[in-house]
Amino acid sequence: MAKIQAIRGMNDVLPEQTPVWQYLETVMRDLLAAYAYREIRFPIVEQTQLFKRSIGEVTDIVEKEMYTFEDRNGDSLSLRPEGTACCVRAAEQHGLLYNQVQKLWYMGPMYRHERPQKGRYRQFHQMGVEAFGMSGWDIELEMLVLTADLWKRLGISDYVTLEINNLGTSEDRAAYTLHLRDYLLNHREALDPDSQNRLDKNVLRILDSKNPQTQEIISRAPSLAESLSEQSREQFTRLLEALESMGIQAVENSNLVRGLDYYNGLVFEWTTDKLGAQATVCAGGRYDGLSRQLGGTDTPAVGFALGIERLILMLEETGKLPESVGTDVDVYVAVIGEGVREQAFSLSHELRNRIPGLRVLTHCGGGKYNSQLKKAFASKARCAVILEGSEELAEIKIRILDEGGKTETVQSASVGDWLSEFFNSVD
Repeated sequence: MAKIQAIRGMNDVLPEQTPVWQYLETVMRDLLAAYAYREIRFPIVEQTQLFKRSIGEVTDIVEKEMYTFEDRNGDSLSLRPEGTACCVRAAEQHGLLYNQVQKLWYMGPMYRHERPQKGRYRQFHQMGVEAFGMSGWDIELEMLVLTADLWKRLGISDYVTLEINNLGTSEDRAAYTLHLRDYLLNHREALDPDSQNRLDKNVLRILDSKNPQTQEIISRAPSLAESLSEQSREQFTRLLEALESMGIQAVENSNLVRGLDYYNGLVFEWTTDKLGAQATVCAGGRYDGLSRQLGGTDTPAVGFALGIERLILMLEETGKLPESVGTDVDVYVAVIGEGVREQAFSLSHELRNRIPGLRVLTHCGGGKYNSQLKKAFASKARCAVILEGSEELAEIKIRILDEGGKTETVQSASVGDWLSEFFNSVD
């Protein structure tokens, strides 16, 4: 029989890889706690209509990429392709948005049927942050400062660039869409096929085109800034000034529109040149009208999402993973002789309780001294506690594995004291 393999683009995360994920997740959790954001969790499967009404029926995500199916009741369901619409749905459904300010975050897998490549998968993981009930530029500033703080904590600030744009109000955007369509209709035959299709469905997405000939046409198109209201301009200017005062450099990109229909006002991306074609590591913006689109009340909102796989690739490409990441074991307890097995387990249990956080691996299955010592080295433990002898007369040795094989013989009652002093001295 043929072996069953994982679905293409949906990857296993193996034990040697999970410490990197845990490190990144811990850094993100600690940062969000420092900003007083609270975690929310919602289902992987939602009604398809949720994404059609939020992302937009004529977007690539809805038309080409969603995993959609009918359940046994005949309802159309979809695996979530992104988290913002789910978060708004959950917050609205449970009354979190009624006359309230909410600062929320979530983390988990998303699904899109794309062509798998480095940094882009069919099951991918995102961390998302959403803030509801605040309409000013100050909450937008907080979002951008928070992301800048994350890059600093990860040590990758020098490898990312903030690109930013102002889409204005929904009225500003509608007026600009008309101007842009009128202009592009005069160049329809020169546009690439995807852009010709978008001209009739989602004209702003043409600004995202990577086709050189289309880009040349776009460079002469009317500017979005010309359609912005005075209030939109003023709020964006205040934000740019505040970013400068915080020491955060931003590049204004007038062609940045994001691929989702619900954005208005601020949109932004953090990009890098370390990941090849997958340049965006974090993106977001303001989406004040989304709650109303989903049947709720008008609620000002702003948020962002970042790709965990892409951040891990960045940490690996830039060499910014701490040396301790990937070490799962502190102490390897070797057991030489049948008579000391129970004593070894009792000692291991005592050590775990005495030194909180100590990671103790107790050898099981027997084996000779050299074989167990090889396994101790392979585990990357800092030291090995070696019990050898009989139940009546057991000798305990501690061998430091990363300092040239230094070995010391200690009494059973002193092992905890020795290890406590050792780990306090090296940490």
